[in-house]
Amino acid sequence: MRVCFGTLADLMNIPNLRSPKDKMAGWVHLPRFVDKIRLHLAGKLPEDYQKNFGSGFDGYWIEASGVSKDALMEVVTKEGNDAAVEAWVKANVKKTVAEVEAFNRKVLNRGRNDDITPRLLERKKEAGLEKRDDIQTFVDFIDADEGRL
Repeated sequence: MRVCFGTLADLMNIPNLRSPKDKMAGWVHLPRFVDKIRLHLAGKLPEDYQKNFGSGFDGYWIEASGVSKDALMEVVTKEGNDAAVEAWVKANVKKTVAEVEAFNRKVLNRGRNDDITPRLLERKKEAGLEKRDDIQTFVDFIDADEGRL
């Protein structure tokens, strides 16, 4: 199987890159974005991930939260651990539960019967995953591509 976001060996060398399904401060994808920031700052974010760093689901979070990528990078740099980053997000990102839930639904369902479903099907085919009916969304695809699903 060809892995779309790098080789499987490369992915196995990305420590602590969490699933987009994981949550921090109620937000899905945020722990993964924090992990990507840490890897980027350490010079260890794989090239295939760098091209979408700050866009895609990262960009959705930036837009939904109202926090810039640079501001979050500064917080991750200063605060260091997840508990401190989560506390900062809870204190500084003023969104309603409904707004956070809407973001979570958008991320978790992206590719399921929407405008980018054809792209998801194309990516599945490129990765040799076209027969995997359990991959219904881009989040599922990411988890399968990185060996979690």
